[in-house]
Amino acid sequence: MEIKRDLYLQKLIDRKHNGLIKVVTGVRRCGKSYLVFNLFSNYLKSSGVDDSHIIKVNLEDRRNKKLRNPDTLLRYIDEKITDQQMYYILLDEVQLVDEFEDVLNSYLNVPNADVYVTGSNARFLSKDVITEFRGRGDEVKVYPLSFAEFMSANNVSKQRGLDEYMTFGGLPLILSFKSEEQKSAYLKSLFEETYIKDIKERYNIRHEEEFEELLNIVSSSVGSLTNPSKLSNTFKSVKQKAISQDTIKNYLEYLCDSFLVSKAMRYDVKGKKYIDTPSKYYFTDMGLRNARINFRQDEKNHLMENVIYNELLIRGFNVDVGVVPVVVRDENGKQLRTQLEIDFVCNQGSKRYYIQSAFRMESEEKRQQEMVSLTKVNDSFKKIVITGEEGIVHRNEYGITTMSIYDFLLNPLSLEL
Repeated sequence: MEIKRDLYLQKLIDRKHNGLIKVVTGVRRCGKSYLVFNLFSNYLKSSGVDDSHIIKVNLEDRRNKKLRNPDTLLRYIDEKITDQQMYYILLDEVQLVDEFEDVLNSYLNVPNADVYVTGSNARFLSKDVITEFRGRGDEVKVYPLSFAEFMSANNVSKQRGLDEYMTFGGLPLILSFKSEEQKSAYLKSLFEETYIKDIKERYNIRHEEEFEELLNIVSSSVGSLTNPSKLSNTFKSVKQKAISQDTIKNYLEYLCDSFLVSKAMRYDVKGKKYIDTPSKYYFTDMGLRNARINFRQDEKNHLMENVIYNELLIRGFNVDVGVVPVVVRDENGKQLRTQLEIDFVCNQGSKRYYIQSAFRMESEEKRQQEMVSLTKVNDSFKKIVITGEEGIVHRNEYGITTMSIYDFLLNPLSLEL
């Protein structure tokens, strides 16, 4: 069954002929190659582009090993361009080509060449790669399957589907495995033999044991506030190991650059400024996170929070952790300054949403607890509580909307409800 990735396909279509190199990035095995080589290629053909004007090179294929030489690849592509009509150059795993930046930049001034590339290792996925194209690169970031995409190819109830999604994640190949044993083995092998190996090789990590332990800590504390200083102290007190804050900061950046995890900074809603530390870290794919800790932790509240965060990124939002400073009185009537947290502050152009994740709100006390930070935000932007329970979308007297995780994930316009 072909899984439609219409969101990303449209992004490529919208970027046709824009004079930039379209750079498709994302965590390994999230479907970048399939998007470019199958979905986009098929779109071009259906739009009337002749097959001879679609130049596809899979550089991971050993049969194309000679084309990993930059000059050989340039000659190969040049020989394919035989007229003045538009040619679409699709290159997969382009990081395998030496000096690939020069190869790609060579086509910036070719008027009838439209270039699309994907790549996978830590070098290609780093935050600096776009600058290699001298400001002429246009990044399209691809994520693992959204829950809606996952369900489009999974014939189970939405409740069962969400359980599977939060356990085994949304890497497309997961849907081809029949047993949980196969899924677990695939994810664990992929994490160790591909993702971690890439990072270790690219950054020449010397303290491998400490790096592995840091991964375990981050995996076990999804959605928890942390910073390099706190992590360094944890190593000293719990692991009896000395590892500097700078080293930990670098390791965290490597994980973000490879798209394994994302960093959410804290934002002071009233002061309208960022708070540099501590921050939260979320995994790009829940299956990979669970594989790292051997599927031991099944805290639905944290898993759901991570899933909501990923969905917001997929929809193109810039996502921060909200902080609302408030003044309260203690039992003696003394004023105290404290902070309330909003799980996510989401911005997209002129739009803003405040979102709270609450897996269960089984009592009125719990309901008030989840909503109190939202009531302290004195602006007119929409405020939403997403729960793990099914129920109709409703709005209370404070204007706060409550909706189920299913309504949020399965309706691309759910934030407008």
